[in-house]
Amino acid sequence: MAGILGASGVAAVAYADSVPASSWGVPGDGSRVRVLVAETPGAVTVKTAGNPAHRLKWAKPGVLLDGRPTGSMWQTGRDDAVTTIDRLRVRGRVEIADTGRGLAVINDLPIDSYLAGTLGNEMYPSWHAEALRAQAVASRTYALYRSERSGTARFAVTAGTSSQVYRGVDSESKAVWDAVAATRGQVLMRNGEPILAAFHSDSGGRTASSAEVWGKRLDYLRSVNVIDEGDSPDTYWRSAISRTTLRRAMGGLGRDVGDIRELVVVERTDSGRVVQLRVVGSDGQASLTGRELRGALGTSVIRSTLFDIRGTREGFAFVGSGRGHGVGMSQWGARAMAEQGAGYREILEHFY
Repeated sequence: MAGILGASGVAAVAYADSVPASSWGVPGDGSRVRVLVAETPGAVTVKTAGNPAHRLKWAKPGVLLDGRPTGSMWQTGRDDAVTTIDRLRVRGRVEIADTGRGLAVINDLPIDSYLAGTLGNEMYPSWHAEALRAQAVASRTYALYRSERSGTARFAVTAGTSSQVYRGVDSESKAVWDAVAATRGQVLMRNGEPILAAFHSDSGGRTASSAEVWGKRLDYLRSVNVIDEGDSPDTYWRSAISRTTLRRAMGGLGRDVGDIRELVVVERTDSGRVVQLRVVGSDGQASLTGRELRGALGTSVIRSTLFDIRGTREGFAFVGSGRGHGVGMSQWGARAMAEQGAGYREILEHFY
């Protein structure tokens, strides 16, 4: 396992139990994260508590502040106040930058404030405290991993599913702040650097290694068995896809083979996930990966690449298990371990 260390990577930090609600919103260990919360060709309204509201628009080139040119960037906000960006309320600083096509809205804030606005969107706040703490360490580690690799980029993570779902102050709760504060400063490290602490919803019984999914071997992202994910709504799923829908998806991938006649799994990973498929149509055949098919049909339709295919009268039925890429910590697996008495360190040691 990668060591659970302080942000310095020098020594293990002490484990706190929890903090009172009066500690909500207190910055953590000094680490910060920059989040792209919006991009727009239009206008945004920004108001920091105690200050007047401002309307910003993009003008080629530059940013207009209440109708006046203000250069390529404008900043407001502070760590001890809440700033409202249209309807999104955030802590920390807010930057409005010219992208050449519109405005980029970036939130620069303490890592723990970011986690408080993220954790409840990645895991249900009502779940066991130890599962929430495991998620807090994983999410903190992921954000710092991305921050250290962002270089001169304007931001390190986005506010959507391509990074972690961040929705600011309105996502905060006592359970979330307790989990963040109880793990304050704790990061999964390897060779003095934060690891890629990947996580997903449901593994379908066994996680995938990083080599299986991304083609890159990271020894802390190995395949492990996961027990008792049965409460997950994605343990078993079925999606029916018509031949017309599949042909349209193949066309979107630049591989239209005509009317679809056959869809066959050619190769699987060690954990059972689909690597390669063959599609046979009236105009020929083509190969594609399980990840390509999932992306083309939609990740809410093909919830994971752990599936079998059955022919139907109208097309094909995908019968699968799990949700997400399958690498790293299974959130439903973490929940089950916590409910069976495992602490968050034990949970993390199992998955990383």
